[in-house]
Amino acid sequence: MRLETSGITIRDARPEDVPRLLEIYAYYVKHTAITFECELPSAREFLARMQHTKKRYPYLVIEKDGRVQGYAYARAFVGRSAYDWSCETTVYLDNSARKCGLGKKLYEALETRLKEMGLLNLYACIAYPRTEDDYVSKNSAESHAHLGFTKIGEFHSCGYKFRRWYDMIWMEKIIGTHGDNQPPVRPYRYAP
Repeated sequence: MRLETSGITIRDARPEDVPRLLEIYAYYVKHTAITFECELPSAREFLARMQHTKKRYPYLVIEKDGRVQGYAYARAFVGRSAYDWSCETTVYLDNSARKCGLGKKLYEALETRLKEMGLLNLYACIAYPRTEDDYVSKNSAESHAHLGFTKIGEFHSCGYKFRRWYDMIWMEKIIGTHGDNQPPVRPYRYAP
């Protein structure tokens, strides 16, 4: 599925996007505590992760004027079958493309696809500082709240990066109705 408006395109990620996606992700690995990953994965590992995700969930990119500016995907929440109606969401934007509405467009596109699949609960795992510093702020939590997520849990001093301890919060957004005879979630169908 492809969505295009005023120079902005949201589409399914492709293997040839991996170098650009790694370029975007590298900033967060090397310069922030937004991800608790401390070493940048290889292109091969990143592609393997993408392919694993795409077996069931959407993996989207957003382009502005033909250049990929960010990506978002969903993945299994916990991995047990009773959790099939829940997923964890992730979004990364090029550091220079933040705060211009691309993240919101990308997240809304991801949410639409997840809802069409029959997902009901979205979860976001977010690095959260007790005191903002050069490596992480509360912006991600605030952005998720603006998108309708609510904070549901907090883990204290669970991530150690840049010789500092960081908290992590879970945020949740309910996007469907929970029924007594819930139909199964459908795998995401990629556009040819």
